[in-house]
Formats: sequence, C-alpha cells, structure tokens
Amino acid sequence: MAVTIKDVAQAAGVSVASVSRALNGHASITDDTRKHVLDVVKRMRYMPHVGARSLTTSTTNTIGVLLPDLYGEFFSEMIRGIDGAARQRGLHLMVSSLHGDADEAALALRAMRGRVDGLLVMSPHVDAAFLSDNLPDELPIVLMNTAGGDGHYPSLSVDNYSAAHAMVAHLVACGYHEIAFVAGPAGNYEAQERLRGYRAALARLAPGAQPRVFDGDFSEQSGEAVGRALLAMPAEQRPAALFAANDMMAIGALLTLTQGGVQVPRDMALAGFDDIPIARYVSPALTTVRVPIADLGVQSLERLLSAIGHAGRGAASTETLAAELVLRASTGESSSP
Repeated sequence: MAVTIKDVAQAAGVSVASVSRALNGHASITDDTRKHVLDVVKRMRYMPHVGARSLTTSTTNTIGVLLPDLYGEFFSEMIRGIDGAARQRGLHLMVSSLHGDADEAALALRAMRGRVDGLLVMSPHVDAAFLSDNLPDELPIVLMNTAGGDGHYPSLSVDNYSAAHAMVAHLVACGYHEIAFVAGPAGNYEAQERLRGYRAALARLAPGAQPRVFDGDFSEQSGEAVGRALLAMPAEQRPAALFAANDMMAIGALLTLTQGGVQVPRDMALAGFDDIPIARYVSPALTTVRVPIADLGVQSLERLLSAIGHAGRGAASTETLAAELVLRASTGESSSP
C-alpha cells in the first residue's frame, strides 16, 4: 500500500499538520523539525497527493501552455524558454497542442481547468468570448502572438508586420524587385501580419512589381511544394527572390531548389522568418528575421506569474517585442551569427 501522510507523521513522531507544514515550506516549524520530517519523507519514499495538496494550498504549482503545435524548432524554442523559467521557480508545465479546429481548442482548455494556476495561450482559434466560455473567469491567462484578446487579457506579441516590411525593404535595397512570398496558414495571426507587411512594403518600395503569393502552412513540406512549383516554371518567369513566412518553409524550398539545380543566391535569393537554430547551419546560411522566441516564452511566463501573485488576470495590455534582420549568405551577404 502507498505510504500516507499519517504514516509519515507517526514515523517522525509529529502531527500530520507538522508534516504538511514541512512539505509546504511554512515558517511555523523549526529548521530541525523540517529537516527531520523531510528525512523521514525521503526514507519512506512518500509522495504527496497533488490533488489533496492543491485543495489545501489552492495552488497546483503547474502552468498550462496551449500551443498550435509541438512539432518544429519554433515550438521547441518556445517551450525551452518557458520551461527553463518555470523550473527556476519550482513550477511544472502542462502542455497541450492544437492540430485542428476550435473544438479541439475547447477540449484542450477544459482539460486544463482545475489543474493549473494560470495559462499561456498561443492559438488562432481563441478570442475573449471563447476563453470565457471554456475557462473560469478567475484563471489568469496571458496570450502569446494571439489576436482576439479584445483588451480582456494581457498579451505579448512580436511585431510581425514591421519585421516582414523590413525584410522586403532589405531585398529591394539589394536589387531584388520581383519578390515572391510563401504565406503561412490561413487564419493564423502571425501569418496574416507577415503577409500584410510583405504586401505593404512591395507596394511602397517596388510599385511596379506584382505580389506573388504561394500558399503554405509553416511546414517544411509546404516549402518543398513551392520549390517544385518554381522549378516547373521557365527560369525567366521565376522571381528574383523568395521570402517565406517562416524558416521551415524557406528551408524546404531551399532543399528542393538546390536539388533542382537552382543556386541560391546566384539564381534566386531566399529569406525566412523566425531564426530557428538550424537556419545558420543550412547551406547557404539563411537570411531571416530573428524572433526572440525563447524570450517571448520567458516574458509571457513572468507576466502570468505576476497576475497569479496578485490573484487576478493582470493588466490587459499588449506588449510588442521587436524582431531584427539577420543577414546571411542566402541573400548574398556574408554569414552572420
């Protein structure tokens, strides 16, 4: 049978309340008593019941994280940032992903109820009404790169529009005027902002050029499909530069184009977005937009913990993080870190 808190109290010669105080770090017992109780806990291999403990403390020491996907380096970096900051504070993560529609988002949100002290959300399927319908009003929530908070929830976002605009401006300054774009998933806020920045910059800086937008879904496979479509065109009809809405699509296109005999950047310049770790290691190294992915996760967690500490949602303000261009060999520059 499993060891209970009563067993520990009896073996330690103290009350059940003293065992509970020792486990929860209360200052109302002496250091000697705490050490004695914890030694007994370790020797008896007692595992506190998280559910019962949460009823007593009103906390779970667990943070929920809801992301569109868990696949790929972007989300790995995001989780790395959040997890590192959480572990420093003795917290655990409960992570769920959305591969489908709003119904899946609702199920994931409901699964978090009662199990987490707060929730970090990155999803194209949520807005303030959706969150209110599926979560308790008192649960602190911070949105990450997610539209639809309607001023009800604090949020942190990357300035995707300005960063995409800056990349197009750089490509035009390098002499590339026929610039095609690989878009991200329809309905995705980040993808929409990056496409908007591309269109606005092209209209302003290369008014004679027509936008050329290829469908994509942020996956390497969709980048490969765009690469095949470009290879099927006569060389003279291909764009001078290809700007992908994320690095995975850019890398997929790079692989396919290179295998098809197109030399980057001599025959076509290529740029991505995010600066995932592998972007600097492909050949040629990828010019991209550096998004502070891990830092976005860390700052979102800190904002959430502040709301939890004040027993509320926190100020429903939006903080925007700047992104920066990283110029590497895929657009003709010398490789940089």
